[in-house]
Amino acid sequence: MKQKLQNLYEGMYIISSKLSDDARHKAFDKIQKGITERGGEIVKQHDQGRRRLAYDINGNREGFYYLVYFKTDPSAILEMWNEYHLNEDLIRFITLRTEKVMEKIEFKALIDQ
Repeated sequence: MKQKLQNLYEGMYIISSKLSDDARHKAFDKIQKGITERGGEIVKQHDQGRRRLAYDINGNREGFYYLVYFKTDPSAILEMWNEYHLNEDLIRFITLRTEKVMEKIEFKALIDQ
């Protein structure tokens, strides 16, 4: 039996800060479930917490940032993107193919003026 090709991807997801903690966890679980239901494997995830957005997006000034490293078949990416566009709790997302998993993620602190 031929084994399917699985690439390593890095997905950044920004979930609305207007949600309750429970609703936010459910929204993130839905993203993870979308990966695993399509035969993907979550390798590592980083919860970056609540952060201010660079600009207003549909009335949102802040969001909860999640970075997820996962392996999946390339054909599953388009299906996931279509699902993400229907998710009202997901402010922004990006999925990039990567070669390695970052073990530690740090953001430089912004100075308010």
